[in-house]
Amino acid sequence: MSSSNLPSESPRNPRVAWEGCSVLLDINDGDRLVFARLSPASTLKIGNKSYSLKPLIGRPFGSLFQIESGDNGQHLACVTPSREEETEEMKEEQVVKDELRDNRALVDNNKAQSLSSEDIDAMRSQGATGDEIVEALIANSATFEKKTVFSQEKYRLKKQKKYAPRVLLRRPFTRSICEAYFKKFPARIGFLRVDALSLLLSFANVTSNSDVLVFDMVGGLITGAVAERLGGKGSVCNAYLGSNPNPMEIVRMFNFDDEICARIMRSPLTDLASSQVSNGEHEVNIKAQDEASEPVNMDEGPPPSTDQSSGLNSESIVSPLTKVLKCAKAGDKAPPEVVKSWKENGFTSLIIAAPQSDAWGLVKDLLPLVANSAPFAIYHQYLQPLATCMHKLQLEKMAISLQISEPWLREYQVLPSRTHPFMQMNAFGGYILSGTKICDVAHQ
Repeated sequence: MSSSNLPSESPRNPRVAWEGCSVLLDINDGDRLVFARLSPASTLKIGNKSYSLKPLIGRPFGSLFQIESGDNGQHLACVTPSREEETEEMKEEQVVKDELRDNRALVDNNKAQSLSSEDIDAMRSQGATGDEIVEALIANSATFEKKTVFSQEKYRLKKQKKYAPRVLLRRPFTRSICEAYFKKFPARIGFLRVDALSLLLSFANVTSNSDVLVFDMVGGLITGAVAERLGGKGSVCNAYLGSNPNPMEIVRMFNFDDEICARIMRSPLTDLASSQVSNGEHEVNIKAQDEASEPVNMDEGPPPSTDQSSGLNSESIVSPLTKVLKCAKAGDKAPPEVVKSWKENGFTSLIIAAPQSDAWGLVKDLLPLVANSAPFAIYHQYLQPLATCMHKLQLEKMAISLQISEPWLREYQVLPSRTHPFMQMNAFGGYILSGTKICDVAHQ
């Protein structure tokens, strides 16, 4: 074995960022969330300047970076956050000081700071770091010592974000990706909050060695979350109507390896349901629905790259119900033998997240594809479509244990004498219809 083959065959450390991987960059403690693909040429714009992301390659996830000046100009450098341990005596002393002073006498007239912008520019030209500029601003503030400890920390944090911004290297996984999209582009994921996503996976009983059928119209977030939970054991099929698959660009951000990517497959609904029933009536209805409600092509482009070679091992991997052949990349069309096995055995669970489609129209076509006693979960932003779907499921006697859940999440700020819910937070998380499919004895 040649030494040149060793790096490619060595196992990749998932805790360390590598060249070509997707990362989530948290700027100034959540003020900005940016997805990026690491490469020596990639840059990150902070303020009016762009900084190379090359120093992030090879660093463990969770590393903190700050802008520093060097021989080649300003760049991102890894820093270690300082933790000052406060004793009980120091805390009591701060409480006493806070009781003796308040902010009532402070007047915000922009005259308390004696350091001008020209002085700050001069410090930067001389190579002063961001932390040094912040300390100079504090030292030249006439009102800093008169403020309470809480106000001082607030002032320090505000100046640190402006003059010494920090970048946290985060690993993209289900929770971080969902939170970032919900904060940045909530409409692209159907306003699906992280607590609703976790309930979807729980109600559908997504576990290892499962064959999960998903109808994902939220950018591939559901598909990626299911594949992450399967961990390379089981399979996930992303069904779609018509000839254009639903976009699933979010899947590439999970940095899945070849084994997990091989378990992510796509299949049109007509292929899955063509031989599911004995007569051709159901197939004709599905084809008619495909022509009437074919999704709009969102210019997804070619399937996302997942940093995997084209020549994979030819050995098959065992699924709980069938043998699943490896696909070339995540999101490839499912092989005919795999589709045949899904038809014979049925999927172990079903998840639907299509806020822009009719819930009942999808359920009546997708639910027959899952096995008897299999759980299902349906997400929608509004209550009425799920209520209508639940009523028709009861009339058709297709499922039992039907319930509509409304996720509720409240975040709290926990600080000494300042514990309260966050002032700006989303109080609405959509609705989830869950149940268990039953066998229709009348049609057997």
